[in-house]
Amino acid sequence: MELLSDRAMAMLATGRETHFECWRSDDAVHPRELEISIARFGGGDDMFLLSMVDRTAEAISRINLRREMMSDSLTGFCNRIGFEERVDAAVAEMRKSGSSQNYAIILVDLARFSRVNESVGAIAGDELIITAAHRLNARIRSNEILGRLGGNEFALFAQIDSGSVDVAAIAQRLGDAFQDPCKLSNLEIQVECALAAATGGVGDDPTDTLRHAQIALKRAKSSKTFELYAVGALDTARRRFSLETDLRRALNRGELVLHYQPLVDLECGSLSGFEALARWDHPDLGPISPVDFIPVAEESGLIVPLGRWALEEAAKTIARWDSRSGGQKDFRVSVNMSAVQMQRDDVVDAVASALKGANVDGNRITIELTESAFINDPAGTKTLLDALKGLDTNLAMDDFGTGYSNLAYLQQLPIDVLKIDRSFVSEMLVNKDKRAIVRTVLSLARALGMKTTAEGIETIEISQLLRRLGCSVGQGYYYARPLSEDAAYAFLAADIAASTS
Repeated sequence: MELLSDRAMAMLATGRETHFECWRSDDAVHPRELEISIARFGGGDDMFLLSMVDRTAEAISRINLRREMMSDSLTGFCNRIGFEERVDAAVAEMRKSGSSQNYAIILVDLARFSRVNESVGAIAGDELIITAAHRLNARIRSNEILGRLGGNEFALFAQIDSGSVDVAAIAQRLGDAFQDPCKLSNLEIQVECALAAATGGVGDDPTDTLRHAQIALKRAKSSKTFELYAVGALDTARRRFSLETDLRRALNRGELVLHYQPLVDLECGSLSGFEALARWDHPDLGPISPVDFIPVAEESGLIVPLGRWALEEAAKTIARWDSRSGGQKDFRVSVNMSAVQMQRDDVVDAVASALKGANVDGNRITIELTESAFINDPAGTKTLLDALKGLDTNLAMDDFGTGYSNLAYLQQLPIDVLKIDRSFVSEMLVNKDKRAIVRTVLSLARALGMKTTAEGIETIEISQLLRRLGCSVGQGYYYARPLSEDAAYAFLAADIAASTS
């Protein structure tokens, strides 16, 4: 009877016939749970029937199930759900104790983890995760919480005093765990990681702080440096998400158009062709720069339909202009192809379909690719470029000199044109180092039998210098800004008239 609560006895005193009570011990290691039932017996006031059912086995099963739900089976750390619950509890305790400290959530993302899985198998990938977990665990302090949020991403909760200085030091401590290569069976893998963090106070929602850290992590993956969440980044992320929705709608409604920037033969001054550039005039926000919407398209996967649309529209434009001009000018149109589209789409089929749909020969199209497309998968890129050359298209490496191209590998690729980035061209007259880089690129192109296009030509002096240096084609505001289709055709018609007069 001493197990019965005062509440149960009070209920019996009111005349109720039956009461059920569940009694649990506070011992998490050896839990006990009893279900208790009591009823008056025999009609008397002092006779009761007491029944007890031992629910301990169910309690143990429930505890074990919860532990499994909150833990990562591979590392033994808490998983995302468990991490968030433990962080909530830690922040609540800070709030209860009146602590003046802040806290930080630091994220660690193992770079190229998918490459490990693809190359040596999932077992080696699991081994890498376990090794990383051991190294991180050896670098945390007793009051810190370490969890695996999933895949190759780990999270650390730590209380801090002085804000960004403390956070950067903790991030450095975690990053140092990967200074030495990880040994996997008979392999040694040098692990690189992206590090990012966000800070919060006892009045902040830890879920928001974690989301802020993940926004910073996205930037860290691109910048290759530690990133601390900055105020306003959430608004930027929300705007990008809204932009994705609007871009999807714009593609369905045909709101995007191509503008065409002329490419001029520097030797004779005549028109060589055009570069097709996507433009978006948002019905509410007005013109949106490609600098803003192209990254959104790449991130969301919309770059695939956007890239196919650009190819098809460029090919149709060639056909329309040939029809209007009577085919008097053999010009080419360059179309940019994203490295993301190359990874996600059957670009050979996309190009072939665009050419067939417009009944245009492949040599009228130049596919421009950035250096990043060559770096990530050189062998696969070569196979792809060979297939594109099989369609008789021209291939250009865009923004050459801004990446990390392997020059020994470059000579094996079927590249026709090297495009010199505007950052070198625009400062040629005032910066001798950039002038030297342009000279080097031009010499390299000649040695490899490639033509060259210089972007960002804004003055006649730069145009003349590039011509003297042997650059093939020029592009920039000195000749013309990107033009609407009608204005670009007028430019083409003027060039035809000048050449025939």
